[in-house]
Amino acid sequence: MAKYVFGVDVGGTTVKLGLFDINGVVVEKWEIPTRTANGGEKILPDIADSIKAKMADREIPKEEVAGVGVGVPGPVDGRGIVHKAVNLGWGEVDLKKELEALLDGMKVEGGNDANVAALGEMWKGGGQGHQSLVAVTLGTGVGGGIIINGRIMTGATGAGGEIGHIHLEDNETEACGCGNFGCLEEYASATGITRLANRALQACDKDSVLRTGEVSAKTVFDAVKAGDELAIEVAKKFGDYLGKGLGIIAGVINPEIFVIGGGVSKAGEVLFEYIRPSYEETAFHACKDTPFALATLGNDAGIYGAAKMVLD
Repeated sequence: MAKYVFGVDVGGTTVKLGLFDINGVVVEKWEIPTRTANGGEKILPDIADSIKAKMADREIPKEEVAGVGVGVPGPVDGRGIVHKAVNLGWGEVDLKKELEALLDGMKVEGGNDANVAALGEMWKGGGQGHQSLVAVTLGTGVGGGIIINGRIMTGATGAGGEIGHIHLEDNETEACGCGNFGCLEEYASATGITRLANRALQACDKDSVLRTGEVSAKTVFDAVKAGDELAIEVAKKFGDYLGKGLGIIAGVINPEIFVIGGGVSKAGEVLFEYIRPSYEETAFHACKDTPFALATLGNDAGIYGAAKMVLD
């Protein structure tokens, strides 16, 4: 009889692991380093060793573990095969097959980290009570996770939910990290907001607190809350891009709710004041009232979602 499940979130620097009971209550959380040398060959053995050590330490027999869910920073298809994870040094890796072998046949499920985090937010976070949602992670880039009827939408090669690379601007001259130009990520991520702010500062001589110190997404929204006119203009531009992007997504997915997370979301619900006008202007009429909520699980969303993948 299964009593426990493990959730694993593999990052470029650390691997976060969580032991949960089957109701989703955290029993213990811990981290190990991500060893990316030699094509990341040690990552899966390290995860397996850490899980086995925890089971031994807590005297948990294999029969009491429902399985291990793993989120990784790259496309993962429905068979558990990773199609290149650059930050880990991986090319194509059969995550499910290899880790199951290392764990002596325990069940393993794999998914893209942003999709897995979205599942976590649906289960125990800002999306609780909903079965269809889009989770948006505003960090260094813009990540996305799409859940439909309680299931992750992976797409053919695991690239479903790459909402940061929706094309929104034809006149962009700086390339996105993906190599294209004018992606949503270039304007709605933390680095994108900084870009918009620096461009605004260069384009005018208007007084602004942003001229006196570091320019970042945080300082922009701190300035917005203080009533800084130029910062408010930057926030409106950010909101125009993100609102339009989410309006496009709504017409395709029609989610019950958008859950906004990532470092930028720490600004709080003030974000929605700038996103919603553009969203309502561009979204299909049947989608205009879709609510927005803040993510609540923070850096733990990945381990929650990974555990939930197994239980599903």
